Amino acid sequence: MRNKETMSNRVFVLNPDKTPLMPCTAKRARKMLEAGKAAIWRRYPFTIILKSEAAKQSQPLALKLDPGSKTTGMALVMEGKTGRQVVWGAELQHRGRAIRDALTSRRQLRSSRRSRKLRHRPARFLNRTKPTGWLPPSLMHRVLTVISWAKRLDRFTMLNSFSMELVSFDTQKMMNPDIQRQDYQRGTLFGTEVRAYLMHKWEGKCAYCQKEGSLEVEHLVPRSRGGSNRISNLIMSCRKCNEAKGAQHLEAFLKRKPAQLRRIQAQQQASLADTAAVNATKYRLLDELKSFGYPVETGSGAQTSFNRQQQGYDKAHWIDAACVGASGEKVQVKPLEPLNITCMGRGSRQMCGTNKYGFPIRHRTRQKVFFGFQTGDIVRGVVTTGKKAGVYTGRVSVRATGSFKLPQVDGVHHRFFSILHKADGYGYNF
Repeated sequence: MRNKETMSNRVFVLNPDKTPLMPCTAKRARKMLEAGKAAIWRRYPFTIILKSEAAKQSQPLALKLDPGSKTTGMALVMEGKTGRQVVWGAELQHRGRAIRDALTSRRQLRSSRRSRKLRHRPARFLNRTKPTGWLPPSLMHRVLTVISWAKRLDRFTMLNSFSMELVSFDTQKMMNPDIQRQDYQRGTLFGTEVRAYLMHKWEGKCAYCQKEGSLEVEHLVPRSRGGSNRISNLIMSCRKCNEAKGAQHLEAFLKRKPAQLRRIQAQQQASLADTAAVNATKYRLLDELKSFGYPVETGSGAQTSFNRQQQGYDKAHWIDAACVGASGEKVQVKPLEPLNITCMGRGSRQMCGTNKYGFPIRHRTRQKVFFGFQTGDIVRGVVTTGKKAGVYTGRVSVRATGSFKLPQVDGVHHRFFSILHKADGYGYNF
């Protein structure tokens, strides 16, 4: 349930010729719909289309992005008489790991097929070359989904600029702080923001007491006992816990707290894969944004964090996006209910399902649409009688029998459903 103090995202507005206008408040959109002056064009993001032409009155409107490995924050910031204000926010959940796992499974099946004396797909190694700027599908997915939403928002609003956070965590420099000269020049990433990285890794909390606030960089193995400045030996700690630990080893300090010791050790050994994914895609995403022809502002992760903390805003991906760059120093962020977007994919082209040994166990039809519905459509189901009576909303999974499945209920006849939003490869909160 929406908090009374939480506002809705602004509603996108289109002219009858589908040219965009400035977003309006949910209250104004509701009045126009009730008066018959507009109709619903899309549910997600909520967009209305006017029935009569309206004059265009534009204000500076920027799409600000906080790219992440798992989640990308998006915010539309409008500049008016009272300053910069966030009018729309969203958080986009990526599915890069699902893509990686699917490619790994395919590779394993093909490898096992080649190892058997069966009709097989021959191995291909040196007869293919990758184009310049090639990225693995699991990484390229992050770029393409963000650009897809940038194009969608450009089509529904009067955008005139972009802002993007260029996160610069130099993993090589952090893992080996003594690297220098020619060795460092051969590194793949540049620019050190060790403190910003540690704040990200420890989620802005003290590693010991989990409290937020003023934190210090602390050595797990003290320098007085031979500890180094390697990133693997650094954590974030509050002043109180730092002084309590003193020159002790971590194991001695937490001798009576084994659960806390295991948690810190596990988090300290976490992989840098997420950081590497952001570093690998950030410049490709920047080049794609420049192709729109709008000015593109960039900022560092440390600057974003500083802007957010100076203005006293809570930690959230869409709020971080609003605070990106120099334009994020003064921005009004009112409590919004951001649109939660999850990348779901558009189904599989696989015609034959296999078991874990690679043998076929099921076959799929070429048909995707049954009785006017397809898997992934967001529908509303009103069941009036029987044990399953009720009102249901969600992404539907279709069957050729006409008995469909929703997250809340299974085996409901298609006649009870009506489409709210056609499948577009994404899931949304309701």
